[in-house]
Amino acid sequence: MNWNQLTEVSQLHAIKEESFNQPVLLFKHSTRCSISSASLSRMERQWKQEEAGELKPYYLDLIANRPVSNEIAELFEVEHQSPQVLIIQNGACVYHTSHMDISFGNVVENISN
Repeated sequence: MNWNQLTEVSQLHAIKEESFNQPVLLFKHSTRCSISSASLSRMERQWKQEEAGELKPYYLDLIANRPVSNEIAELFEVEHQSPQVLIIQNGACVYHTSHMDISFGNVVENISN
C-alpha cells in the first residue's frame, strides 16, 4: 500500500477535484492513540490493490496537521473523529467511519460505482 501524504489544507481542494475522476480515501491518524495505530495497521494488512481499484489513499497525521483535520470536517461536513476514514467521490464524502469499524472490507463495500 502506498499512502499519499496529506499535510496542507490546500491539498483538500485538489483532492475534492480529483474525486470526480477517481474515489479518494482519507485516513486520519492520531500518532498518540493505540486504537488509531491498530486501525492503521489493520487497513495496511488488509489492503488488496486489485480490490481497491482506482481508490487513491491519503494519510493524515492529525497531530502534526490539525488544521487540515479541521478543514476536512468542515469541507466534507463530517464530525471529527480519530482515527477516521472518509471516502470522497464526486466532491462529497460518501462514507465515513471511525475507530474499530475501520476496515478495508468496509471501505471497498462503500465505494460508489
